[in-house]
Amino acid sequence: MGTLLISSTLTLTPTPTNLRRSLVTSPPPPPVLFARKPLVSFKSKPWVSTTTSFASRRRSSSRDDDDDDDDDAWRRKVLQFLLWAAEGVYIIWLFLLPYAPGDPVWAISPDTINSLIALSLNFFFILPLINSVGINNVIHAPVLHPMSEGLFNFVIGWTFMFAPLLFTDRNRDRYKGSLDVLWGFQMFLTNTFLIPYMAIRLNNKPPHTDENKKYKYKYSQLGCVMVNGAPVVGLIGGAVCVISIVWGLFGRSDGNFGGVADRWDFLVTYLGSERLAYAFIWDICLYILFQPWLIGDNLHNITTNQRELINYLRFVPVLGLLAYLLSLDDDVSS
Repeated sequence: MGTLLISSTLTLTPTPTNLRRSLVTSPPPPPVLFARKPLVSFKSKPWVSTTTSFASRRRSSSRDDDDDDDDDAWRRKVLQFLLWAAEGVYIIWLFLLPYAPGDPVWAISPDTINSLIALSLNFFFILPLINSVGINNVIHAPVLHPMSEGLFNFVIGWTFMFAPLLFTDRNRDRYKGSLDVLWGFQMFLTNTFLIPYMAIRLNNKPPHTDENKKYKYKYSQLGCVMVNGAPVVGLIGGAVCVISIVWGLFGRSDGNFGGVADRWDFLVTYLGSERLAYAFIWDICLYILFQPWLIGDNLHNITTNQRELINYLRFVPVLGLLAYLLSLDDDVSS
């Protein structure tokens, strides 16, 4: 029994020879010197798949462009509809219906006509300023409330500044009428003619037209004067707008028009009783919309280093338009 235990113990105990054999690893397989590479199968036609992929991408891009064009056309149609609807409301509400403050066109009173003539004589405060320096032998300026004069000249001064903007509009060729006549009527009837222009300029563009290109447009004589003299137009119109505000608040201080509070009370009453004044508020609101719209569509007309600034200033009434006129590129006016 003892012999068996000893022999089994000796058998299970590893010997040095066995340890050396277990540590010896098998030799690595010989390297393959001439490995056979897989042949390229021309059944796959890789150039066909590449061409097909490229063509599919082009078709996809073309479909995306078509979708963008469709979306743009749809947006333009909606905007045109809204603008023509606004034109209808503007004419019917402000000219024809008796529900707005003041008299409609078909029942206009002599007092309203006389007031309109007097305001026109004080156009850009020329007569009042001439009379203020002692020149009275030509014609005397009608004496009106400074607030009514200020409101009238503010709108007319802003309208005056729109002329170079219209003549440099990239979409002006879609309007087939005369811009001279359009702007001339705009000076007297403001948005009655500007709203239709804003709608017509959204018509489909002529074929092969690059909207970011500066075209050599043949201006009329009035257009040449307005575009070449755009900085002067801007400074004159901007100055008139500033003078209008100051005049309304402090003008004719020797008259019995009261202080700022009294003048403000008059303005509120004036807007609620005179159709002309009420229409001017509509014009100001529409100009606030149209100015950034037109300038934003024509930023390519501005010198490159000023575009970012004017892109923000265009939302500021009057000031944004003044900045646009002062920054027109020489190529536009040449």
